[in-house]
Amino acid sequence: MDNIYVTGMEFYAYHGAFPEENKLGQRWYVDVTLGMDAKPAGVSDDLEKTVNYADVYNEVKAVMEHEPVKLVETLCERIAAKILESFEIVELCTVKVMKPDPPIPGHYDSVAVEITRERS
Repeated sequence: MDNIYVTGMEFYAYHGAFPEENKLGQRWYVDVTLGMDAKPAGVSDDLEKTVNYADVYNEVKAVMEHEPVKLVETLCERIAAKILESFEIVELCTVKVMKPDPPIPGHYDSVAVEITRERS
């Protein structure tokens, strides 16, 4: 299986378990890895035989900037489902959602959840 990576996507959204997160919003970062057979596109140089990276970004953006949810896990599930629904060529999808500024005291880079889902 081959992989396409779309990483470091940044959004400002209103997700979180606390009311102030839903009101004030915060930065979010999303990475996706799309498992697929890239050979047909690679040998033909045909965009129709692969995944358009701009379309991937737009699908992730639609989830991130839509209805607020409480859990990072929920965002991951919704993004993975959207990608598998939107791109038939994708067999496997890994989604990592990072929250760099959660309301948790202490020193750290971010909190994150990563999931992998396969087409059933």
